[in-house]
Amino acid sequence: MTSPANRKKGDPARARAAMLEAIETQLRSKDPPETRQTYERLMKEGFSRDQTMKLIACALVGELFGVLKNESKYEHARYAANLKRLPKLPWDKD
Repeated sequence: MTSPANRKKGDPARARAAMLEAIETQLRSKDPPETRQTYERLMKEGFSRDQTMKLIACALVGELFGVLKNESKYEHARYAANLKRLPKLPWDKD
């Protein structure tokens, strides 16, 4: 068994690229529709494409964190709520 000290650290650039590709897929397929709606809303609010994609990535990270933390399945309602809150981030206090 590999010790934690000897494990290879993740590549943040690779993880970021994977997240952005997942969002691009959601936008193209309009599944879930809330991703496209959020993208359009944030762009109308004056955010750049780069900022908008990063904000949506934060919502997706929030959902993935919830899945991992709770050892649960993807929860569409939680992801949709994270998207709706943007630009407020999922981990920001109300």
